[in-house]
Amino acid sequence: MATTEQQTPATVLAQHGLSVEELYDELSDKCTRPLRLDDLLYEAADRVPGLVPTRAEIEAERQRKLSDKTGVELGQGLLTAEILANPRIGRHLLESMLRPTPLALERLDELRSGGGVDLGHARVTRRGRAGVLELCNPRHLNAEDSTTLAETEAAVDLVLLDPEIEVGVFRGGVVDHPRYAGERPFGAGINLTHLYHGRVDFLFYLTRDLGYVNKLYRGLCDGPEKLWIAAVERFAIGGACQLLHVMDHVIAVNGTRLYLPARKEGIIPGASNLRLPRFVGDRAARQAILSGREWMAGQPDADLICDEIVEPDQVEVAIDARIEALTSSGLINAAANRSAIRAGQEPLDLFREYMATYAREQAYCHLSPALVSNLEEHWNADRRRL
Repeated sequence: MATTEQQTPATVLAQHGLSVEELYDELSDKCTRPLRLDDLLYEAADRVPGLVPTRAEIEAERQRKLSDKTGVELGQGLLTAEILANPRIGRHLLESMLRPTPLALERLDELRSGGGVDLGHARVTRRGRAGVLELCNPRHLNAEDSTTLAETEAAVDLVLLDPEIEVGVFRGGVVDHPRYAGERPFGAGINLTHLYHGRVDFLFYLTRDLGYVNKLYRGLCDGPEKLWIAAVERFAIGGACQLLHVMDHVIAVNGTRLYLPARKEGIIPGASNLRLPRFVGDRAARQAILSGREWMAGQPDADLICDEIVEPDQVEVAIDARIEALTSSGLINAAANRSAIRAGQEPLDLFREYMATYAREQAYCHLSPALVSNLEEHWNADRRRL
C-alpha cells in the first residue's frame, strides 16, 4: 500500500493556482450549493487531476483486496480533513450531509400512506407514534458495509421526515445465522470480511459518521430532530456500540455484550473517542479504545451506557412503555432539551474539528498494512468467504 508518498492537497492545488477554500467555493457556488461528500470529492477529481481519485479509479480499487490497494484513497481523507478544518466551508459540508437523501424523499409517501417501507438492508415501520428502524443484514449478524449504508441513512431520514412519527427506535433485524437464528442482535459493527477483501471503501467511514449517525444525533439540517431509543439485544460491537453514544434511551437485554474492538481492528471507532468519555469517563474510555475493555449489560459499570436492563421476553413491552413515556408529554420540550444538552456537550464546531482529525488519521489506518495483519490475526479474515 503506497500511503505516504502522495503530495498534500495544498501542494497539488497550488500547482493549479487554487487553495482548498477556493476550490470548495468554486464547486459549491460559494457555499450555496449543497454537495454530499462523495459528489464533492469526485467533482474535485474532475476539476483538478491528481488531487483525489476519480470514480473510475475508486471502482478499480474495489476490485483489489485491502492488502493490494494502491493507496489512492488517502487523498480523499487528506482533502476532507483540510475542508473540515476550515470553519466556513467545513460547516457547509456538515450541513450538506445533514440533508435528506433522494432515496428517502422517493419513499416518503409510501411510508406515510402504508405505515412501512422496506429498503432492503433497512426497514422502517410505524408503531403507534414511533418509527421502528431495523438494520437488516441477517447473514452477517447485522454488520454494516457498503451495501447497507445508503439504505440505513435513508431509513433514518424517513423516521425524521414523517410528521406522524414522534420518536425513533433503532434495533437489529431478525437474523438467520445458525447460532442466533430468530434473534435480533443489535449489530456486529463493520463487516470485517468485506473490509479485508476490499469491498469497504474509505469513504464508508466518513459517510457513515457525517451522514446517518450525525442525523441520529442532530436531526436534519433545517428540519426536525427526534428522540431515539435503542433496543439492544445479544451484542453491540464496534460501530453498533458507537450508536449508543447518540441515543436518548438505551434498553439492553441483560447480558448483552457492549464492545469497541478498535485495538484489535486497528481503526478509529468513529466518534467514540469524542463521545464515550462523556458517558464512562476518560480513564474507562481509554481502557475500552486502547486496551479492549468490554461492558456487559446488567453489570454495574454498564449502567453508564445503558438506561434500562430487561430480560429477553420483556423487550417489546419495554419499547412500548418507553415510547409512551417519551411521547405522552409532547416532543417540543424534549427536542429543545436534547438540543440544549448537545450545545453544551458537542457543538457543531467541536464535531467538525474532531472529524477533520478523524478523516486524516482514519485514512492512514485504513491503508495500513497493520490493519490487514490485525484482520488476519484476530478475525481469521483470510479464511472467511464473502
